[in-house]
Amino acid sequence: MSAVQAGRKRDGAATREAILAAAVVEFTEHGYARAGVRQIAERAGVTAMMINRYFGSKERLFAEAVDRAFKPPTVVGEERRELSRAMAHTLAERTGTDSEDLDPFLLMLRSVSDPEATDALRKGVEAHVGARLAGLLAGPGAEVRAQLGLALVAGTWLMRTVVGTTALAAADDDEVAELLAAMLEPLTQESAT
Repeated sequence: MSAVQAGRKRDGAATREAILAAAVVEFTEHGYARAGVRQIAERAGVTAMMINRYFGSKERLFAEAVDRAFKPPTVVGEERRELSRAMAHTLAERTGTDSEDLDPFLLMLRSVSDPEATDALRKGVEAHVGARLAGLLAGPGAEVRAQLGLALVAGTWLMRTVVGTTALAAADDDEVAELLAAMLEPLTQESAT
């Protein structure tokens, strides 16, 4: 047994946290199907048996990893003021050439083709980013408008960073932000429905 495992033996919360943190990284890097319980355990400094003890199954571990990945604000903040502009500028910056990866989107992209993963992904998106955006929208149809806004966000991220279409990848962040804000504006206004 390693020193890490021996140290965690007495601290179940720390062990659980280490497993969950390792799972987020593995699922983000490899997707649901290709991330193995053994690799997650190795990254966490525990045995695969410990993962089953704390989470019961790979599927349950994935659901908690998705929940953790989508919980913090990335593109959708927590302010209603100038929502479409704020989202557009954040998205443009987060998908620009010098930006860091948007881990929740990578986790989703690399796992969505697996039927065992889609339910957890849908629940994670709806419970966090979807609910956050819908909560910022006034008027009827907030959930539908929020999910259409998220579709625009996800599509922009996909085309600009993963596919890297020439025009979008080369476009100036401010130009992209202005166009996105104009597209998001009808969805964020009460008169949108």
